Amino acid sequence: MPGTQPTLPLKMRPAEAGDQQPVAEMIRARSAWMRGHGLPDWDAAADELAAQAGEPSIPMWVLTGASEVIGCTTLYEQSPAWLWTEQERAEPALFMATTVTHPRFAGQRLGCRLAWWVLDHAACTGRMTVRRGTVVPRLVRYYRDAQGWQVVRERERGGLTVVGLARRAVLMPDLRISVIQ
Repeated sequence: MPGTQPTLPLKMRPAEAGDQQPVAEMIRARSAWMRGHGLPDWDAAADELAAQAGEPSIPMWVLTGASEVIGCTTLYEQSPAWLWTEQERAEPALFMATTVTHPRFAGQRLGCRLAWWVLDHAACTGRMTVRRGTVVPRLVRYYRDAQGWQVVRERERGGLTVVGLARRAVLMPDLRISVIQ
């Protein structure tokens, strides 16, 4: 049901191998929503992306509500060299990738809340900046206008225009997402 309120409190935790199926189901649900809104979807990559859950070399985090996976993101300590300068990459930062939220909770701003948790997490762990990238113009506008990210640059890669965005890491004292380690 669109607009269903997740049971609070929301929690972020490192992904585990047991999260693979719920992450894949969430990605498929988001992909169907994306197709319905004229956006490129991730359906073909759902299993591959979900397989990253619990993979020690891939720092995926999951957002849960009522013990259900309702979002995920991957936080790399290095930003891609093809998108960010050497000077930027020398700065303590996180690169936020593969962020997905469940469309069943539309209207709850889970994407914003997840991004704000990343900004807080980055600040708490000594990072100065959080970066991300997208090839979807509508997401660029959403990240910029609704979440406060700044467009840093565009790069052509694989026939697509990738837009790199950044925000300063900042503590979010009113954030209502707890962390489970």
